[in-house]
Amino acid sequence: MTEINVAIIGHKFMGKAHSNAWRQVSRFFPGKLEPRMKVLCGKACTEELEATARQFGWEESDCDWQRVVEREDIDVVDIATPGYLHHDMAIAAAQAGKHVICEKPLANTLADTKEMLKAVQKAGVKHMLMHNYRKIPAVALVRKFIDDGRLGDIYHYHGAYLQDWIIDPEFPLVWRLQKKFAGSGALGDIGAHAIDLARYLNSEFNTVVGQMTTFIKERPLVAEDKGLRQVKAGSGTGKVTVDDDTNFLARFANGSVGVFESSRFGGGRKNYNTFQIYGSKGSVAFNLERMNELEFYDREDPQEEQGFKTINVTESVHPYVGAWWPAGHIIGYEHTFVHAFHDFLTALENDTLPSPNFTDGVKNQTVLEAVERSAKSGKWEKP
Repeated sequence: MTEINVAIIGHKFMGKAHSNAWRQVSRFFPGKLEPRMKVLCGKACTEELEATARQFGWEESDCDWQRVVEREDIDVVDIATPGYLHHDMAIAAAQAGKHVICEKPLANTLADTKEMLKAVQKAGVKHMLMHNYRKIPAVALVRKFIDDGRLGDIYHYHGAYLQDWIIDPEFPLVWRLQKKFAGSGALGDIGAHAIDLARYLNSEFNTVVGQMTTFIKERPLVAEDKGLRQVKAGSGTGKVTVDDDTNFLARFANGSVGVFESSRFGGGRKNYNTFQIYGSKGSVAFNLERMNELEFYDREDPQEEQGFKTINVTESVHPYVGAWWPAGHIIGYEHTFVHAFHDFLTALENDTLPSPNFTDGVKNQTVLEAVERSAKSGKWEKP
C-alpha cells in the first residue's frame, strides 16, 4: 500500500465532511493508495484551527493556502472553501502539480470554471468535482436501471432541492446571501446539485426558461471580514443580492422535458433533494431525506401488481453498500463523501479521470448561467 499525502483547505461544514471521509475511506474501501492526512488549512492561524486539525485527524495546520499547495510533500489538494475562492486555489494547486478535488459549484462564473479546467488539463493532474449525491447507493442504482433500459425512453425529469434555513427574516446577511461571494443563491447552492443529477441520470440540457425570486430583500448585517463572521448587533440591515428561490423548465438533448425548483424557503423541508424520472417502461422517485429508499415502478409488472414499490437500497449487491453493514442497516449523508474519495483514489490507481470532474463543473455552470440569463430575458436560453 502506498501513502498519498492530502492537504485540505477549509475547516467548517465541508471541511468536516471531507475530513471524516478521508479518515474512513481506506478502512472500508482498502486499495493500493492510502491517504495520509497531512495538513488542514484555515484562514487564520489560531488555537481553534490547531484544535480542529487534531479533532479531525490532521497532522498539521496552516493558515497560508499558497504555502500549503506549494509543499513538495503534498500530492492532493482538497478545496472545501466558499465558491469565490475556488478559482485561484485550484489553478495554483494544478500549477504545483497536485491532483485537485473541489467542492461544488466549481466556481461562481463560467469564465472561471473554464480557466480552472484548462489549468488542470495543462498540468496533467487528476481532478474531481464534489457532487457527492451521485455517490448515494440509491442514485447509483437508478443510473444502473437507466443503463439497463429498465425505464425505457425518458419522457419527464422533475428535480427539486428545498430547504428552509433562511426563512426567518431576522436571519443575518451571511456570505451565501451576497452575490459577490456566493455567485447566486438557492440556484448555485442547491440547484447546482439538481442540475448535476439531471445531467448524470438523464441527458445534457438543450434549453431552459426560468424565474428567480428574492422574498426577503433586506437582512441584518454581519461584521466585516468578507462577510463570513456572525451578526454584529445594532449594525442595521443590508441588501440580499441573490435569489431565495429559482424555478425553471428544461428541454433535454434526449427529447425529454424537465421541471426544476431550488428554494431555501421550503418550510419544513430540511434537505429535500428529490427527483422523479418517468419513462416508457418505468419510473423512479428519490428523496434525500429518505436516502436509503428508492421508489420504482415497472410497467412490465403484472396488472395486479402495478404501482410504485419501495426498494430498501441496503443489499450488498447495491452500489457501494457491500463495504458497509449487513442488509437493512442504513447509511447516511457522510458516507457519500467516503464513496466519492474511494472513486477518486481508484481513479488515481488506474490512471483514469475521476467522475464527476472539472468538465462537469463547466457544463453545470453553463446551465446555471443560462437560467440566470433567462430570468432576466424572460426567454428560453441555450446553455
